[in-house]
Amino acid sequence: MNVIKKTFPIKGMHCASCVTILERSLKKVEGVSQATVNLATEKATVTYDPEKVTDQHLLSAVSNVGYEASISDEMKHEADEQAEKQKELKELKIKVTVSLVLGGLILWGSFPVLMQTAPMILQNFRLQLLLATPVQFWAGYGFYRATISTLRHRTANMDTLVALGTTVAFGYSAFVTLFPQLVMSIGINPMPYFDTSAIIIGLILLGRYFEARAKAGTSEAIKKLIGMQAKTARIIRDGKEEDISINEVMIGDIVRVRPGEKIPVDGIIVEGESSIDESMVTGESIPADKAKGDTVVGATMNKTGSFTFRATKVGQETMLAQIIKLVQEAQGSKAPIQRLADLVSSYFVPIVIILAMGTFVVWYVFGPTPVLTFALLNTVAVLIIACPCAMGLATPTAIMVGTGKGAEHGILIKDAESLETAHKINTVIFDKTGTLTNGKPEVTEVIPLGDHSKDEVLKIAASIEKGSEHSLAEAIVKAAEVENLNVSNVEKFQAIAGHGVEGVIDGQKIIFGNKRLMDREGIATKEVSNQISAMENAGKTVMMLATSKQLIGLIAVADTIKESARAGLLELQKLGIEVAMITGDNERTANAIAQQLGINRVFAEVLPDQKEAHVRKIQAEGKKVAMVGDGINDAPALAVADLGIAMGSGTDVAIEAADITLINKDLRSVAGAIVLSKKTMRTIKMNLVWAFGYNIILIPVAMGALYPFFHLLLNPIFASVAMATSSVSVVTNSLLLKKRY
Repeated sequence: MNVIKKTFPIKGMHCASCVTILERSLKKVEGVSQATVNLATEKATVTYDPEKVTDQHLLSAVSNVGYEASISDEMKHEADEQAEKQKELKELKIKVTVSLVLGGLILWGSFPVLMQTAPMILQNFRLQLLLATPVQFWAGYGFYRATISTLRHRTANMDTLVALGTTVAFGYSAFVTLFPQLVMSIGINPMPYFDTSAIIIGLILLGRYFEARAKAGTSEAIKKLIGMQAKTARIIRDGKEEDISINEVMIGDIVRVRPGEKIPVDGIIVEGESSIDESMVTGESIPADKAKGDTVVGATMNKTGSFTFRATKVGQETMLAQIIKLVQEAQGSKAPIQRLADLVSSYFVPIVIILAMGTFVVWYVFGPTPVLTFALLNTVAVLIIACPCAMGLATPTAIMVGTGKGAEHGILIKDAESLETAHKINTVIFDKTGTLTNGKPEVTEVIPLGDHSKDEVLKIAASIEKGSEHSLAEAIVKAAEVENLNVSNVEKFQAIAGHGVEGVIDGQKIIFGNKRLMDREGIATKEVSNQISAMENAGKTVMMLATSKQLIGLIAVADTIKESARAGLLELQKLGIEVAMITGDNERTANAIAQQLGINRVFAEVLPDQKEAHVRKIQAEGKKVAMVGDGINDAPALAVADLGIAMGSGTDVAIEAADITLINKDLRSVAGAIVLSKKTMRTIKMNLVWAFGYNIILIPVAMGALYPFFHLLLNPIFASVAMATSSVSVVTNSLLLKKRY
């Protein structure tokens, strides 16, 4: 089945129950296989069959439950979305100001102590009705619109609770104001509570305003990444230079970059050299020297020289665009720990409504005089205090900050589940070549055997390796080029995984590879075993060159260990994490490298298709395993590991190959990713404890649990303050993660 994934914004979400309602509605659409709604980003990500599902189906699923979606064929530019959010924030600020000013005037004219200082006109109940009406039905219109739509579909959310609570307070107050004699005839003091309904709406909107401001801070990583992009590019066409919009650059265009300019798109230098600040990609503050043939990445900063490059990736294919896409998807994904909040919130609002009804009945039947007043105010307090907003924001806000901080440090996290998994890792397996080492080995020794010369051995080896893509082959071909040796044509070339290569040169079969290949072909190696052992004990990889009958030479190749390898492994060991190395090298070479790095557990002579089995073997010991590899050759092992970590390089980032991609190629980032996960999970747990604890403690207080002992009741106005504070505090705690990491 052909499936596609689409992410689009949704308006009108305010709590965890909104998320549950929307996900349930979207999943009911035939052809939708997965739907994830994120409260913090206010976006839905839907995976579906395009043959069965259209944009209209998705729009209807959202609007049917009272929300508004915006879907277009092209992804709406982030800047446009930010502008729209700023507009909504401005409108919300106006409603907050009007509500609190009018509510404050009503409070001044009705609160027992304050009303003594208020003008007589403010003490007039009918004027208070006039002041409260625009607050109730203009500022509070959003609550009613959402409530009517959700009730139509037999669901309920936070807006339902606010609409019910404030309507009860406003409706009762309006009745006693318009019909005071009728109310007095049944023995009830006609005292309105317009201040309660107006102030509650004002405070809830104020909480949402602060919450929206705070949430904007959680997406700073995306804003920073977008802000890094160059706006124009200077291209050379028909011998003339012209500045064009970055959106008009095409693959193959020749682009000139001068000192101090941003590189507009990804490409390869064709002329000139320079020093380039790639810190936005690698996190490394020291500029990288670049020359002809080197790759350059869009949005990085040219420091010194002037050069031209050929554009190889533009638009959504550039590395920056891929990073932005990955961070957006990660921030919009849902962590497994969030399922608890989702489960609770799905039952939460109906339970609160039942509790509010029970509160009214108990206070009306058993409460002190005036029973109706006590029953009414406590019911409103229960409806207002119950806030699933904090539960809905607890996880996604922390995930947004965590993935954003990771991106700033060159750690690209694929989704929320990967971020959550990382904190459980207790064993990390490293592939050797290209991961622990630089992956750019050099020929250190060429040992001819028999009647063959050194140049002849190197020439034959380079000839047969010219068709191979292995990093060791590249080193041999490069060594031959340095010696100006002309390679020969090879026929019947064949690469033998985990062993080496073979082919025919000038009618003679040539074999080049490790001891396993020589043993398979029946080539004797006993006479050179001591030489081979000595080189392997020095950490070199030795390859043997032979005809179909005998050895004709040995070539030793050494790969240098990455500068960050020792420090990276040490940081993992300080965290109490076991470190292992896996390689296709023979045991002596592998152990020599492992000894230099302080690694005790080594898997040597492992064929590419056997790496997965070794990962499973360690998992069978009860370990949570992370596999660190190049993201391409190690794909099966990365996939089966609890956490796959790919070492990215240049514009060829293996984003799809692993759960986490380290575009900075710094091995210290492996420990950094695990530490980030631990701190993010600690923040999420703190948020959930606060969100659940808030409701567990304050709902009984709102119901009047303290009244029999201390004669204390929770005023509905204070309930609205507490509700707004809970959401803002959760978002603020998530923002503190920026300072903790």
